[in-house]
Amino acid sequence: MKFSDEQIQDIIAMRDNIVKQMDKHQNAIETLQKNLAILDSILKESSFTKASAIKQVKTSESSKNIPIEPTEKLEKSTIPITSGSDGKIIANAYITPDQVSIILAENMEINADTPPFKSFFIDRIIGEMKRKDSAEAENGKIQKESVIDYIINKNGSDIREIIIKNYRQKERVNEIINTAGWSLTRMLEKIKK
Repeated sequence: MKFSDEQIQDIIAMRDNIVKQMDKHQNAIETLQKNLAILDSILKESSFTKASAIKQVKTSESSKNIPIEPTEKLEKSTIPITSGSDGKIIANAYITPDQVSIILAENMEINADTPPFKSFFIDRIIGEMKRKDSAEAENGKIQKESVIDYIINKNGSDIREIIIKNYRQKERVNEIINTAGWSLTRMLEKIKK
């Protein structure tokens, strides 16, 4: 079957349109997946206490329960954090067994006062983890030195690095990275407006 030049141009235009639509929908799907993961982690953290957080061991000598800390930690790794809208890398998360360091990309200028950084990421996500850890420390389940904490390194008022110390649980790393990515993406959107 022979097509005219005009028909070929129409077919090429149609193909390009389909590719653009697929890219657009893929980005939307990725954003929805990230948001869903954030909501799932919030619901999971607030709806019940994980068994790993209250795990106890009975000794054979007595019936006394001895609390132990969850010990499953991640090995060193690097995870890129991308903007949900365009997939551009906005930061990298460097994970060690003791901390997560989120270092913003060189070209990122994000003011620490831009919402929802403090209200959502620091106060709600990290703050809730800190409250739970502090309660466990008061009950003697963990050492006070093991309570999660954070440091924000800035260049002027712009965030350069967020360090989360004593995350203690593998699940928390996923929540920290997902919510940091979501927060930074929302902050960038507010800056661009």
